[in-house]
Amino acid sequence: MMFYSSTSLSFIEKFAGNEPHFATLVKSWFIVFAAAVILCFLVGEITRNYSQTDKLWSLMPLIYGWMAIASNPSSIRLWLMVMLVTLWGLRLSYNFYRKGGYSLIPWKGEEDYRWKIMREHPLLNGRLRFGLFNFLFISFYQHLLILLFSSAFLFAAGGNSGSLSITDFIAACFMLFFIILETVADNQQIRFQKAKRGIAGEGDAYLTSLKEGFLSEGLWKYIRHPNFMAEQGIWISFYFFGVAATGMWINWTLTGPLLLVLLFQGSTKLTESISRTKYKGYERYQKRVPKFLPRLFRTGEVNDQIGVINDPDQFFRGYNQQ
Repeated sequence: MMFYSSTSLSFIEKFAGNEPHFATLVKSWFIVFAAAVILCFLVGEITRNYSQTDKLWSLMPLIYGWMAIASNPSSIRLWLMVMLVTLWGLRLSYNFYRKGGYSLIPWKGEEDYRWKIMREHPLLNGRLRFGLFNFLFISFYQHLLILLFSSAFLFAAGGNSGSLSITDFIAACFMLFFIILETVADNQQIRFQKAKRGIAGEGDAYLTSLKEGFLSEGLWKYIRHPNFMAEQGIWISFYFFGVAATGMWINWTLTGPLLLVLLFQGSTKLTESISRTKYKGYERYQKRVPKFLPRLFRTGEVNDQIGVINDPDQFFRGYNQQ
């Protein structure tokens, strides 16, 4: 343990260079990261609710960002980044609350249904095996991933505090676009779930989806997971703030969005395997509609068959009726 601590500190000092304020920021990030990992692991094991990291997913980047602002409050780029991430985080936290993820008792709230299914997997079944999975993947790996895709903050905090570049503006525009897209997708999903529960006035926009049992209208007419696509787009866009701060188009912070894309590939595969067993029409839907990127340049009858953009007025149908 002492060897690990000294090795970690030497790595931090090497990364931070000779700037004491920046070195303090990096060390503080690692302390917060370690505390979050331990907290989520212990609470998950004690309560058997393994969505503790899910509760913090939308909050940890805010913490990292505001810590970065405290270390370099004169950076215009850093303020822009923090404002966008704060908008993303508060909106996503509200959506998580709407789905029952948060509770007045912090360690309670709805658990992601996929963790229950994972607990029943033969390779993970059993207290010890799932406990290891909880520590290594749910708690450690996912928090490491959050730290990595937030790490462009470090480049902005350690860089100059001058004016913004065209790369900053492009990154900000794309990030804002994907936040709006994710908002629309989440609102449509919430309205559809209300319609499935029979809440009055929520079913008119989703008659076909209600018959199928899963959402296939609104944005879901064009891609199967618009909210997942938008989340990936947000953090790919965020990476380019680090590019603007360093002038390096390829740098180590790219590992964050790349690993996030891989995570969504795996989680989407699991989600869709569950949907195929629940809904008999889901496999046909998979063949018609692409997973993350809409099919373009198709016309006429083919468009209607595969479910790509053919009527722009319907694109935000579910959201406009919110």
